[in-house]
Amino acid sequence: MIDPDEYCREVEAYLCRKNDGHLVRIVGPAFERVRSWAVQGIPARVTCAGIDRYFERYYRRGPRRRPVRIEFCEADVLDAFDDWRRVVGVATSVSADESPAEEAPGPSRRRSSLHAHIEEAIARLTALRGSTRAAGVPPERLEETVRALDQVLAAARQVVRGEAREAVITQLADLDAQLLEAASAALPDAGRAEIAAEVEEELSPFKARMTAEAYRSATQSAARRIVRDRFALPRIVFE
Repeated sequence: MIDPDEYCREVEAYLCRKNDGHLVRIVGPAFERVRSWAVQGIPARVTCAGIDRYFERYYRRGPRRRPVRIEFCEADVLDAFDDWRRVVGVATSVSADESPAEEAPGPSRRRSSLHAHIEEAIARLTALRGSTRAAGVPPERLEETVRALDQVLAAARQVVRGEAREAVITQLADLDAQLLEAASAALPDAGRAEIAAEVEEELSPFKARMTAEAYRSATQSAARRIVRDRFALPRIVFE
């Protein structure tokens, strides 16, 4: 199980780094809030991803004016946890005793259009081809995926409905799976072992409440998510 005190120390250290080294202590009500995330089973990696989401919006508003407190990030942390549960397949609920403090507009759950989603995936993959983040992923796989997405985009720009739309979505899911498979195959044995340990740590708070089949499926999904994050690969699948 997650150690709440260690969890809070890890989140505090990450928040300080995001605040350019400025010391922002997590104490009092803020400590209890973060501790509740640990009790709910929110992985520290997911909490940090939620903090990242807040900072991305904060910097878009202009120069940073003052250090960000953890309370401001709660909506993004819970949103990131919802996304994690959906991707991994963990069924649990998240609730907070209090409404999160507001510093900037909360994250939007608005779904992008199909063609906009594909355009974004193409842009991110194109940028990755010249980046060290995707080092290890066969360059030809990135190139093939971009070319395939270009073809899918032509159909998606039309008014795609019914079976035609579902066919496009299926193509995207296949391309996503193929890219993740190529990235996983590029990992050394030590990398795979490290990911397996991370997956076990993330899912340990939920394992006792899951069937063997559900846990196996969640393990696979969590491993794919970590591979995606490690290589900064975009989500091509459209959900």
